[in-house]
Amino acid sequence: MKKGLWIGIFTALCAALIFVGVRFAKETGLLVKYPEPAYLSGDEAELRPVYEQLSKKEQAVYEALLRGISAHDEKISLPYEISGDAYSKIYCILEKQEGQLFYIDSTYYTAEKIREAKIIYRDDKEKIPEMQSELDMAAENALKGVSLAAGEYDAVMRIHDYLIDNCEYVIGDENGYSSTAYGCLVEKKANCEGYAKAFELLASEIGIKSILVTGVTDKGENHAWNQVLVNGSWYNIDVTWDDSDVVGDNGRLYFLCNDKDFCRTHVPDSEYFEPFVCDDSKENFYVANNLLADSLEDADTILRREMRRGSSEIYIKFETDDAYNAFKQRYIDEKYIFDVIFEECWDFGNQMEISVRENTDERCLSIYLK
Repeated sequence: MKKGLWIGIFTALCAALIFVGVRFAKETGLLVKYPEPAYLSGDEAELRPVYEQLSKKEQAVYEALLRGISAHDEKISLPYEISGDAYSKIYCILEKQEGQLFYIDSTYYTAEKIREAKIIYRDDKEKIPEMQSELDMAAENALKGVSLAAGEYDAVMRIHDYLIDNCEYVIGDENGYSSTAYGCLVEKKANCEGYAKAFELLASEIGIKSILVTGVTDKGENHAWNQVLVNGSWYNIDVTWDDSDVVGDNGRLYFLCNDKDFCRTHVPDSEYFEPFVCDDSKENFYVANNLLADSLEDADTILRREMRRGSSEIYIKFETDDAYNAFKQRYIDEKYIFDVIFEECWDFGNQMEISVRENTDERCLSIYLK
């Protein structure tokens, strides 16, 4: 065989190998310039308690995803190649904890190994800037008059009450954005996840640490709520369950609860991160406002004291079933509450209406005087 023919065959083989090699390198990412690991600033991390639970490698991936999604990128190069399980953990945490990212879907692409994330957006990306402006305006409106000047307890209560008064609960995801802060604050219709994301977003805006927790109820139903740091202690709070969807009827039963009481009806999921231990009760609504009764006499004292203060909404939580049942029988069923109203000279004008909201399992009564 002639020497020139051998050279031609060799050249062709080299060209084929180079072509295959370049193609392989592109497909495996060998020719892609990946970002150096970067991390959230101290101030950013401070208000993201779950982020602080991640390893340094996980934090770098979280940061890359957060920056890329905030820029509305469809493909995001990661600083490390990670397993599909690790990616699922980081993405699911970010999607739940970053309430401002209302435009990403809870579904996502994954693989055995991931070095480049592909993001699924809920809607046309061109709509995001306008919707973001709507959300920013709605959050600003929700926080009017809310500051830390009056204390963290007061600020959290105001956020809690605003969401109850300005959002309607919807089951499931009937509304495309009902599981987002946008659904809760802008469209004013949300499921439990939408309430929880809106609470987290508003709390973060004024510098209060909070997280979104997912889990199940004591009935086995999927549910979402929050934990929030108030005056140095972590508490559970469930805005959804405090919302009766009756204007002005703001429940307090699930406001700043410890685990002992709260976890009888809420079972948190710890698959991706560990929820905080909530073992304090001093900021619980009933404890902080001296509304706990362990006897009929205690409940009578609370009722009269609140009437003297001019309260039209009176909340009482009972320590025992006996005290709860005795009060309900005497004051509600036998209508002794009317005698108390006259004795305390409560100003009811020409007519009055009494409504009672009760929670037998939690031994709580809410009495509304109109």
